[in-house]
Amino acid sequence: MAIRYLHAMNVKGGYLADFVSLLFPELCAACGESLVANEHLICTSCRITLPYTNFHLQPDNIVAQQFWGKIILEGGFALFYFAKGGKVQNLMHRFKYKGQKEIGNLLGEIAGAQLIKNEVFKTVDIIVPVPLHKKRLRQRGYNQSACFAEGLAGQLNAAVAEYNLVRPTATETQTHKSRFDRYENMQEVFSVLNPEELKNKHVLLVDDVITTGSTLEACGAQLLKVEGLKLSIATIAYAE
Repeated sequence: MAIRYLHAMNVKGGYLADFVSLLFPELCAACGESLVANEHLICTSCRITLPYTNFHLQPDNIVAQQFWGKIILEGGFALFYFAKGGKVQNLMHRFKYKGQKEIGNLLGEIAGAQLIKNEVFKTVDIIVPVPLHKKRLRQRGYNQSACFAEGLAGQLNAAVAEYNLVRPTATETQTHKSRFDRYENMQEVFSVLNPEELKNKHVLLVDDVITTGSTLEACGAQLLKVEGLKLSIATIAYAE
């Protein structure tokens, strides 16, 4: 009788879930279409057709080139190309401004599955997310780069050091600044609290989107002051 009761409850629960999903369908964070069974956050079509860069197959890709002559990198990577009005922008908007931080975890897993095939990124020991100032962190409730880092960590078998690199100084928004102004805006903004944790480690510095690279350059310059540290960079998207 107990088994029949549990079976009946499971069937009713399944019907209820189907009814709720009919009234309030879960939508793909990239295209906005309804997700079907076994799809999570991003539909199968978008997972296949999103604009992947395949930078993990190109050692001298444009992310790595962006830092030539500025900071020394072991490797550079971005998962997607970013275009205004595109599906990646939809993803990033929901991730950063709509509280869907689980998108970052998923994109980290997808990126990590690519990076683990690359000999350089296989040796990553610690993943360091670009930090938010505490005021911005309170407003958003989470650091989007840390969410991405968590997804990466599981694939790369690496630790996440979320609170070692800090941003004690708040800066103005970078959105409408020139490349030079962005660089000037980021000087002396970041600091490393515990260099011993990162000493002689291969550190993967991660952020959501790379445009001019000024934020990552400023973070990287501070990290490279640590003895024996090797540095790589990975982002969710590259804005052309």
